[in-house]
Formats: sequence, C-alpha cells, structure tokens
Amino acid sequence: MTDNEPSVIDEGTFTVRRTIRIDAPVEKVWSAVTEPEHISRWFGRTVLEGTGVGAEGTMTFEGYGDVPIRVEAVDPPRSITYRWGNDDALGHLPDRVDEATSTVFTFTLEPVPGGPVADGPVSDGPIDGRADGATELTVVETGFDLTSDPAANMRAHGEGWVSELDKLVALFAEDGDALGGDALGRAREGAA
Repeated sequence: MTDNEPSVIDEGTFTVRRTIRIDAPVEKVWSAVTEPEHISRWFGRTVLEGTGVGAEGTMTFEGYGDVPIRVEAVDPPRSITYRWGNDDALGHLPDRVDEATSTVFTFTLEPVPGGPVADGPVSDGPIDGRADGATELTVVETGFDLTSDPAANMRAHGEGWVSELDKLVALFAEDGDALGGDALGRAREGAA
C-alpha cells in the first residue's frame, strides 16, 4: 500500500477515479503506461498489435484470463485512453472489445515538483518531465452504466486500481531507472 489516496467511485456518473504521485519524471511514467513490455511489469501481461490509436490486443491477468483492449486516443506525453472488455460481474470475457458493453480508462500525467534526481537528493527543480521531478498520474474509468452490474463493477475496478497502481508506484520505488529509453519519441511516432 502507498501513501496515495484510494479510488473514488461516483455512482451518479458511473465513474471510478484515482490520482497517485510517482517519484519519477513524466517521460518514464509515460513509458510505463503506454509500452506493452512496461505495462506488463506492473499491470496485466499486455500484447498490442500496432501502435497508436486503433492498436488492439489483450491484457492477461493470471487466474482471470485475456481481456480485450484497444487504444482509443493518445496525446503524448499527457494522456492515453484505452477501451477494454473487462466486465467482472459478467462472469466471462468477450473475444473482442465491444463499444456497447466496454469501459474506457484514461491515464493523465502531470509533472509536479520533487522526486529523484540522478545524482542527488529530492529536488524542487525542473518539472518539465525530463530532468527530474515527479508525476501525478490520474486514471479515470467510465462507461460502467454499459456493464452487466454497474455497482459491482465499479467496486471491483475501484479496488483494482488501488492494487494495480500501487504496483506501479512500487516499481519506481524499487528501481527508479527501470524504464529508460526514448519512450516519448516512440510514442509520438505511434500517435502520428
């Protein structure tokens, strides 16, 4: 468990939201939420065919199965939106994403002061998402009104976002340099 707040469920808008702070620059967090090999390290094993909007594939969770997923929107390095067929209350998983019964989740990243610096202590320095600093990551999942049991699914996903995003925070806490490389450049190419 992290010091981050739990998910907030809004039954009126059929929405689950959670905001966390990660002690890593935006570029590295962007890589963690957009690149299948990095997503697989903290979330479900992710396979996508293609890049950018329209890329489709699966997110596999041990003991749960293959959840179909599709990239809906990309605005590097600010936000990425996925649609998935993950209706926990239904009791089975669909083969493909179906707009009529799926939910949509968006990761939004904002740079914030502080966080690790390559050769020094926590800093209140640059927050451009590249040199040092931290990231505020917000996930908003919508569309639960389209699922088989909106209340049960919002509860399950609210708990799920706590568990999964805490794994992301832990990944960076254990190895802040775990997600290097030019993820931002590759993401921009995929969005074009």
